Amino acid sequence: MSQDQTYAQAGFGAAVPRGTRPAVVVVDFSYGFTDPAYPTASDATAQMAQTKRLCDSARAKGFPVIFTTIAYHPGELDLLPWLKKATGMRALLQGSRLVEIDAATGIQPGDPIVEKKGASSFFGSTLGALLAGANTDTLVVCGATTSGCVRATVVDAVQSGFNVLVPADCCADRAQAPHDANLYDMHQKYADVTDADDIAEWLGGL
Repeated sequence: MSQDQTYAQAGFGAAVPRGTRPAVVVVDFSYGFTDPAYPTASDATAQMAQTKRLCDSARAKGFPVIFTTIAYHPGELDLLPWLKKATGMRALLQGSRLVEIDAATGIQPGDPIVEKKGASSFFGSTLGALLAGANTDTLVVCGATTSGCVRATVVDAVQSGFNVLVPADCCADRAQAPHDANLYDMHQKYADVTDADDIAEWLGGL
């Protein structure tokens, strides 16, 4: 039995319903994750271009576009367990360029920026409240990294009652293997993994 057959037999991989009130959440496309000058980053040029396209489409329809960034106060660095495991994240300090959203995403002054301290964009943040205030029913999740903060956000999103869509060409990671493996797993269990063309066509028809 193939891998796909095993998952299908277990009841995974069903299609996600698509609502009529989407929002785009762009996870951590900050310079600390997009500018290869920083050791925490990877080249996300192509993924940001596709993400900008979806953000522009969503805004044109009046749907929310929300960005997230990891940003730490210096006093938090020695207290948070994650930073003992992922020590490179200690560089993401409030007020530094690393936590600024990359301009290549096309971020606009009216786009909210949610500051977070961990992987999930929902944990300890205002994201859930913003989406509830917008009566959102479907989330399009883009960003970095696929295997880390994107995945954590997708899992929390579906557990928070949202239908979730993940355009694979809008997600970036430091290595191909974790990128591919996590897209596969998200598609089987938590979201529909698709592409920017599909999402753009859907947004355009709403």
